[in-house]
Amino acid sequence: MAEASTSTRPGLDTEAIRAAARNLQDGPVTAGYQGDRGAVIEMLNGALATELVCVLRYKRHYFTVSGRENGAVKAEFLQHATQEQDHADMLAERIIQLNGKPDFNPATLPARSHAEYDESDDVQSMVRANLIAERVAIESYRQMIERIGDTDPTTKHLLIQIMAVEEEHADDMRDLLE
Repeated sequence: MAEASTSTRPGLDTEAIRAAARNLQDGPVTAGYQGDRGAVIEMLNGALATELVCVLRYKRHYFTVSGRENGAVKAEFLQHATQEQDHADMLAERIIQLNGKPDFNPATLPARSHAEYDESDDVQSMVRANLIAERVAIESYRQMIERIGDTDPTTKHLLIQIMAVEEEHADDMRDLLE
């Protein structure tokens, strides 16, 4: 039985992979990364701003909804705020992995966010504002996924994962509409 050399495995040049891996400055970004890192980081920072604005909007709605009859809506707002914060954390982590800097600047959040903040006082206006924001997020993620294509599978997978939760949020908000 012939012994296989590590550099002759079908389809892989293991020696070249090992040599390239010794460049440690780029962390998880290898020489084979095909995405436009600057453009991806810019998109992710826009998504980060969107998620942070959504956290703030849902938190405001959670704290301002009152009345025993609105307990379920209030709980839904809090759950969504927590999930949006999780999305923001995942996006910030991916930006760091791509050797970028997550932009948490509160002064520029509204301008960078795809979704809008909302100061509605009645529950149905809050639900509508959240449904609109979720639909904005879904379409934004869909366009980012399309733009990234197969050039950055990790980011694409992350965005698909987040978009699926945003679709659940939109469905939840639609169910709360009167």
